Amino acid sequence: MFEQNESSDNLSKQTLPKISIIVATCNCADELEQTIMSFNAQDYEFKELVVVDCASSDHTLKILSQYASSIDHVVSENDKGISDAFNKGVKLATGDYINFQGSGDTFSADNVLNEMMLDVDKTSDLLICGRVERIANDLNGTRLWVTDNIINFKKESLLFKMSLAHQALFTHKNLFKQYGLFDINNHYCMDYEHLLRYYSHFPPVIGKDIIVSGWKAGGVGSGKTLEIYQEYDAIKRFHKVAPNWMLTLINQWLLFKYYTKRLLGFSDG
Repeated sequence: MFEQNESSDNLSKQTLPKISIIVATCNCADELEQTIMSFNAQDYEFKELVVVDCASSDHTLKILSQYASSIDHVVSENDKGISDAFNKGVKLATGDYINFQGSGDTFSADNVLNEMMLDVDKTSDLLICGRVERIANDLNGTRLWVTDNIINFKKESLLFKMSLAHQALFTHKNLFKQYGLFDINNHYCMDYEHLLRYYSHFPPVIGKDIIVSGWKAGGVGSGKTLEIYQEYDAIKRFHKVAPNWMLTLINQWLLFKYYTKRLLGFSDG
C-alpha cells in the first residue's frame, strides 16, 4: 500500500508543473507581507516564492526574516529598476512556469493556482493566462475594473495594449531561455516587449476565465498612461510587428481615447 501511494506521489511530481512566483519590491514592507501571506494560502503544492528587494530602507528586511521559511529565494540589493529586479528573479527561479506579482497583489482564491494549472501540459503549453481585477488602494479593497476574458485570445490585440494581464500570466521558462530576459531600458512595459519578441511566431495561449489576483492600485505605472503609450509605440516599431502607418493610426487612436476619457472625468489608471 505504501509503494502505491509513493508511486502516485512521484507521478504527480512528474506531471504537475512547478510555479515560480516572483515578487519585486521596494520599500513596501506591509504590502509585501500581504502578498507573502496570499502565496502561503495557496494550496498548490509545487510552487516557490522568489522575492527581489531593492535594498529597501523601511522594515522590509524584518518581513523577509519573519517569513524566511516561506521564501525559497531572496535578494536584497540595489538594482537598476523593475526589469533588472525581474531578471534577477528569473535567474533564481526553478519552476516550469514563472508568474510575477507586485507587493500588495493577492491571489483571488486559495485554489487559483490549481485551477490555472488544471489540464496544462508543461511540455508543450508555453503561455497560460487568466484575468486580473484592479483593486483600489483603500481600506475596502474596492474593485475598480477587471481585465478582459481572453479565452479566445488573438495576438493582434497586442497591437493595442498588453492584453495578457501581467499578474495573471504564467510564462514557461523556455520562453526566457529562447528569447532572453527583460530589457532593462523599458521602465513600464518590459513584459509587453518580451511578448513582442516572438510576435511573428506567437505560441497558442491557454486562456482561462479565472481571476488570478487582485492588482493593487499604485506602482510605477500609476498616472503614467502617456509614458506607457510612448513605450508601447517604440516597442512595436522596434519589433516591426506592423507597418509604420498602421502603428501611427493605432497610437493616435489610443491617444484619442485617453484624452476623451480625461475630458469625461475618468481617472488615469
